[in-house]
Amino acid sequence: MDEFKDSKHGLVADVDCTAAGQSLCEKNDVKGYPTIKYGDPGAMKDYDGGRDFAAMQKFAEENLGPVCSPDNLDLCDEQDKKMIAKFQKWDLDELDLSIEENEEKMKKLEAKLQKPIDDLNKQIDGLRKKIEKEVKKGENSVAKERKAQGYKYMKAVAAAKKPKAAESEGEEK
Repeated sequence: MDEFKDSKHGLVADVDCTAAGQSLCEKNDVKGYPTIKYGDPGAMKDYDGGRDFAAMQKFAEENLGPVCSPDNLDLCDEQDKKMIAKFQKWDLDELDLSIEENEEKMKKLEAKLQKPIDDLNKQIDGLRKKIEKEVKKGENSVAKERKAQGYKYMKAVAAAKKPKAAESEGEEK
């Protein structure tokens, strides 16, 4: 991490989510450890690439860099510049309140969007149980039919006759 300590465009940090960093981890939806996040601080993304230094360094070189922000307006389109200018006029209390309200709206929206996913997962679980039941039913039917036909004994008798047949052929030669 020392290699990135003076970066003007990014931060590489190690956060202990079980101690002082717990609120930061909750805010960024860190649920397991280790978790690597990247991107805009307001919309962090999960990193799913290699975990060795070379893989992460390559990913950083190819995908990370400065983005549109109050410090990098030259990277913003006109719409983003207008939005940043609007928010720069607000005092810190207004920004904090608006951020809190937006986070609450996003939580409600995420919960609303999660409901149909949860419903579908319940359906999938129900279908898995039906599949397991049908597989077991099929296996039981096959086993019952094999038993009724004496399949196991047919194979045993056939296996017992094969060495004798091979011995008989060897004696004839």
